[in-house]
Amino acid sequence: MMKRYSKEFGKKEKVLNYATQTYQLSRPNKVGAVMALIRQCQPKTFEQWTEWYFENAHTDGKNPSKITKESLEELGERLYVKIKEIVIPEWTEAFNQLSLQDCVDYIFNLTINRTFDGFVREKSVVEDNLAKKFPNVRFEESDPELDHAGDIDYLGWIGNKAFGIQIKPVTSKANFGNYSSSQRMKGSFDDFTQKFGGKVFIVFSEEEKIKNEEVLDQIFLEIEQLSK
Repeated sequence: MMKRYSKEFGKKEKVLNYATQTYQLSRPNKVGAVMALIRQCQPKTFEQWTEWYFENAHTDGKNPSKITKESLEELGERLYVKIKEIVIPEWTEAFNQLSLQDCVDYIFNLTINRTFDGFVREKSVVEDNLAKKFPNVRFEESDPELDHAGDIDYLGWIGNKAFGIQIKPVTSKANFGNYSSSQRMKGSFDDFTQKFGGKVFIVFSEEEKIKNEEVLDQIFLEIEQLSK
């Protein structure tokens, strides 16, 4: 049986994971692109990986910095403060106010309302924006299997090749500039490119408007590349 080195945190795991993800403390710009790093290292032992990581790992971004044990400890301290000063008080208030009707309404809202809102938003982003911007591209919804396996909402066909579109909602205050796709998602995007020939682009939308407009220039260049 393979020895596992991951520590179990029991009931604390959910709150630790929630706060870490919410405050983006495990993103590549904080701890480096760990899956890419370990593949580069190709360690035979846990000790070899640990030593290599602290010798070679740097944060991702315009101004990368070396990652040290002290910098990871500092992230842990920030996590503790976020949980104690923000998460616990907010959750305690929510728990005290929560009702049975809230739970029933939430399930209905998540299943029916949000699904419909997402469907309408996606179609508007494509039909009212992308299709008008790129009239020579044939856009079609991805089939359910591809959607689950490859995180793709729409395909843009140029001849027999296609690029992928993933549409993500944001609020006007959302800082999508710091968004970083997961290692799993990057892998599925690579699989898509191998199968269809084109890259996958993440389109951030607020209502029917595209917020990261620079993605349109990137799509234009991809269309030129696929048209050759």
